[in-house]
Amino acid sequence: MRQVSRSLGGASYILLAASLWGTTATARTFAPAAAGPVAVGAARVIGGGLLLLLVALRGGALRGLVTRGTRTRCLLAIGAAAAATYQTAFFAATARAGVAVGTVVTIGAAPVFAGVLSMATGRPSRPGARWLAATAAAAAGCAMLVISGHASGANAAGVAFALLASFCYAVYAVTASYLITNGAEDRAVVGAIFGGAAVLLLSALFTSPMGWVATGPGLAVATYLAVLTTALAYLLYARGLRTTAVTTATTLGLAEPAVAAVLGLAVLGEHLTTTGLAGLGVLAISLVIAAWPSPRTTTTVRPGRELDQP
Repeated sequence: MRQVSRSLGGASYILLAASLWGTTATARTFAPAAAGPVAVGAARVIGGGLLLLLVALRGGALRGLVTRGTRTRCLLAIGAAAAATYQTAFFAATARAGVAVGTVVTIGAAPVFAGVLSMATGRPSRPGARWLAATAAAAAGCAMLVISGHASGANAAGVAFALLASFCYAVYAVTASYLITNGAEDRAVVGAIFGGAAVLLLSALFTSPMGWVATGPGLAVATYLAVLTTALAYLLYARGLRTTAVTTATTLGLAEPAVAAVLGLAVLGEHLTTTGLAGLGVLAISLVIAAWPSPRTTTTVRPGRELDQP
């Protein structure tokens, strides 16, 4: 077991990050009724993004990243826009489709999007047989949960928001992976991406009711989402991306819907049909396939490579 733990390497960081993410939708339900999905997403990203930005500023890591060239700055801008869109789309999905189904569709579809983006951009760590097997199992599990969700009242709009969030998640994951595996400091990358996302969502402070943050439950939820599920979780995720291919990382992220589904059932009293419960089992199998130690699931950071060289 000790050898397996060592072999997991970056996968253990990603699994821990995904487990923290899995609590976000449940935590949102404890916010006051006036806290809409855009407002909650903004509070999470602005708070967590500013914390990540402060971490990135230490030691000049962020300054070194943004001065690498135009390509790097464009990638950071794309990642920031995707992260900002992901947050609001995700909370809109869980509000309409339920925590279990909304989270499962969002994260369950991400490996497919990440694989397609990796192949389209010519990433060196292209999907292999293990990824294909894990993703096929994940797709089957997601399909079963979507069927179960429709039986439980999940609507098409919720699933559509979940798919949008899933695509955005894959975009910023692939972007962060590219920058990190080409020598950028992981804390600088997530600091720049989520600091930028925080700036993009600042307008929500003026367009959405934010008075709920001043209440006891509202402040507790906002703090939890910003500190633990954003700042800490994304630092762990970025560390994991140093040695884990992004296609594998997004599949390992299936720990998020597993945690969310269990919390939705145990804490929120949500219900899944037998098909949905079977889908959770299939998702668990896909997670084991993706996380099982193998030297082929890792990538190597190349600290000497300049990102903006052709």
